[in-house]
Amino acid sequence: MTFPNKATSLLMLLFLSTPIKAEQADQLTLQAALDIAVQDNPSLAQMQARSEAMASIPSQVGTLPDPVISFNALNLPVDTFDLRQENMTQMQGGISQAIPFPGKLALREQAASHQAEAATHDVTEARWRLLRDVKKTWWALFYLDRALEIIVTNQNLLRQFVEIAQTKYEVGEGLQQDVLLAQLELSKLLDTEIRLTGSIEQVKAKLNALLDRPANHRFSIPETVSENLPTLYTESALFDQAESYRAILASRRESVNAARSRLELAKKDFFPDFKIGAFYGGRDDLRSGRDRADFLSLKLSMTVPIFAGSKQKKAVDQRTSELMQQQFSLQDQWNQVRQEISIAYSDFLQSKNQAVLFKSGIIPQARQTVASMLAGYQVNKVDFLNLVRSQITLYNYETQYWKALTRANQAQAELTAVVGKEDIYE
Repeated sequence: MTFPNKATSLLMLLFLSTPIKAEQADQLTLQAALDIAVQDNPSLAQMQARSEAMASIPSQVGTLPDPVISFNALNLPVDTFDLRQENMTQMQGGISQAIPFPGKLALREQAASHQAEAATHDVTEARWRLLRDVKKTWWALFYLDRALEIIVTNQNLLRQFVEIAQTKYEVGEGLQQDVLLAQLELSKLLDTEIRLTGSIEQVKAKLNALLDRPANHRFSIPETVSENLPTLYTESALFDQAESYRAILASRRESVNAARSRLELAKKDFFPDFKIGAFYGGRDDLRSGRDRADFLSLKLSMTVPIFAGSKQKKAVDQRTSELMQQQFSLQDQWNQVRQEISIAYSDFLQSKNQAVLFKSGIIPQARQTVASMLAGYQVNKVDFLNLVRSQITLYNYETQYWKALTRANQAQAELTAVVGKEDIYE
């Protein structure tokens, strides 16, 4: 018995079927997403505001305390409150100035300057983390979109499989179980479509938050991107670059310098601070008419660190421990940076090799297998189950290719963030 014309026509259309997509507005490229994030992200703006605030501190702590102006009534008789009754009664005005021991103000300003520099590096670090998060989220969305596209394509193919199986069954050339099998696989794809659609909405909400947009802001991303993956510098070269460029390491170094300045300041507290003042006392003539000379008073006072054992020495111990803490923190951070580089480097190489293998080897072979299965099924040499399985396998390989490409680009985004520069390629 010859194969029905209707089924034959459907088979010829299997690989020509593509999903029809509605045109979407507000397309968001990766570069556009990065530009918007750097400009609008509130977390980055908060870090920038903190850095600007800390930049104003050094000049404050490095400046002398405000002078004190005082006005006094001295030796005023309480029986009459007459300014001319007693010889020592005077109205006094003066000014005094506290002067820390030489070097203290400079050390305070130095410590604050190091902290301000650390805050500046923290802004740079936050910017790199933001760019990393935007890149990884954008690529996650790209993968989900491609996976959904493959799902829709395979749904169309399976619907045609169902129709073909139904046609063959009606003319006595097929089995009812073939129809049921195709319907089952189609239902599975519908379930996957539902889950992918939900995941897409979640990732879009996350990306909108990074861009300071409403969570339900509608946008689309391009359907095509460059699929070329670069060749990275060696892992050791990336270590060297990170040591020079990674902002968080620079921030930790500035924190070490600030702790060192605070230790030196604590040692200076063993020395006294001073206070100088000048006061002018004006006296009226006595009731008898006798003139009285005005007084000029000069003042010098200093602190006496008599509790150095329980105060200043303990402060030195505290600052010494804080310096050690910052040094250990720097070393720990450096170890963490190298670990992050190694993990991202390995992940990139693995994903790149997988993407190349899928694109150049596995997927073309799987397509040839499906075409061969389709031809065999047309002449009743391949059963329907194997045909469906080959198509599902091709679908899985295509999905895994986009996943590998996405993971490679996400690893690349991670590497640029942990190294602290974009130029990490040969």
